[in-house]
Amino acid sequence: MSATSDFYLARAAQCEREAGETNLVNVRERCLRAEAAWQAMADRVLKGEADRKRQIAAKAIDQEQSIG
Repeated sequence: MSATSDFYLARAAQCEREAGETNLVNVRERCLRAEAAWQAMADRVLKGEADRKRQIAAKAIDQEQSIG
């Protein structure tokens, strides 16, 4: 099962909430580091999805031009 950007973004948001709810500095810092990591994973997945869409669109254009 591949992870989706929605999953990563939800985890990042959860870590952000947890960081805001705690009074402990070390826990807040840990949550913020985890948030950054989840966000980076989401960004990579979103970039990959966008790249795939661009490739599909480019192939479709190439096929149209070769046919017509």
